[in-house]
Amino acid sequence: MLWNAVILALKEMRRNVMRTFLTMLGIVIGVSAVVTMVTLGNGATKSVSDQIASLGSNLLIVLPGQRPSPGRESSTAQRFKIADADAIRNQVSGIKAVAPSESTQVTVVAAAKNWSTTVAGTTNSYFTAGNWQLANGRTFEESEERAGKAVCVIGETVRKNLFGHSDPVGSRIRVKQFSCEIIGLLSPKGQSSMGRDQDDTVVVPIRTLQRRLTGKQEIGSILVAANDGASEAVQKGIERLLRERRHISGRDDDFNVLDTKEIATAMSGTTQILTGLLGAVAAVSLLVGGIGIMNIMLVSVTERTREIGTRLAVGALEREVLLQFLVEAITLSSIGGLIGIVLATAGSLLISRLMQIPYVFSPNINVLAFGFSAAMGVLFGYVPAKRAARLDPIEALRHE
Repeated sequence: MLWNAVILALKEMRRNVMRTFLTMLGIVIGVSAVVTMVTLGNGATKSVSDQIASLGSNLLIVLPGQRPSPGRESSTAQRFKIADADAIRNQVSGIKAVAPSESTQVTVVAAAKNWSTTVAGTTNSYFTAGNWQLANGRTFEESEERAGKAVCVIGETVRKNLFGHSDPVGSRIRVKQFSCEIIGLLSPKGQSSMGRDQDDTVVVPIRTLQRRLTGKQEIGSILVAANDGASEAVQKGIERLLRERRHISGRDDDFNVLDTKEIATAMSGTTQILTGLLGAVAAVSLLVGGIGIMNIMLVSVTERTREIGTRLAVGALEREVLLQFLVEAITLSSIGGLIGIVLATAGSLLISRLMQIPYVFSPNINVLAFGFSAAMGVLFGYVPAKRAARLDPIEALRHE
């Protein structure tokens, strides 16, 4: 009986193709909007997580100054020295790598081309802490770090702007007033979650930067890569050590230890909340589509009153008439839901590519959206179906 009801429902839909299409349109738009919003939100969340992860595994960033907040000034905070990084490496357990880092904005020149970029002075541990991989060449030798040799490792953006697609390893570039040999090329990472191009960089030994560019011994940050599961303990150890070294007693810390995992969690949580809100707003259109189904089904009951009366007169039961109209409503909403999912998948793939975020297929949201669209058929189709089932056969046969 159920299969026959489905066949009759499909025949009825074919008889009024335009009305069927317009009735399903609300469900199609609602389902596609919900699935697209959630899929893009999941993609944005994954993009943020990947960008944070690209900074380094279990990475802690130690910065001078307090966390930004009203009434706090960090510009006068005492900057770090290389000795602070050495002390962290030697006195805090659970650490994989420690890298002092200082950077400055400089114009670099190769042949007739020039490019303004960030020159970072650091040590070999920087590549381990920041999860950097080499596409070609090598990193610094210990003697080069110790002597402050004019050698550098460049990022992909610098290579493209100065050397095009050619291999830059072995070439020389002029960094402000000194000539620097390129010994390595970094594998591309792309933009960070803060919108900064991580590949737009030139990395030199820390002593080279201090002697040839800044003329200062202070450093702006310390990168610390903790062992797996040790981030919290390492963070507390660093804070305790720096309070001792900076003689902080009875006042707030004048430094800040950022855990990239906490940043990732906070940003991912924000995008998930926004995704949920957008999905909820889009779900309103599903309700509008359901109301459209109820309206059309009520019209259909009025139009087919004589047909219903004939069926009841020849022995059809009320539950059979109820089932027939309920199946029609569910079929309408289910087909609309399937079309909406197909359109949402195509739209999500296209928009993800345009927004340059990963496409994350979520079977849960697709199944949920389809189930919700079918539920709309049950919810908004029941009243018209019940009305049809309760018609008086005599009165229905008299209907013009």
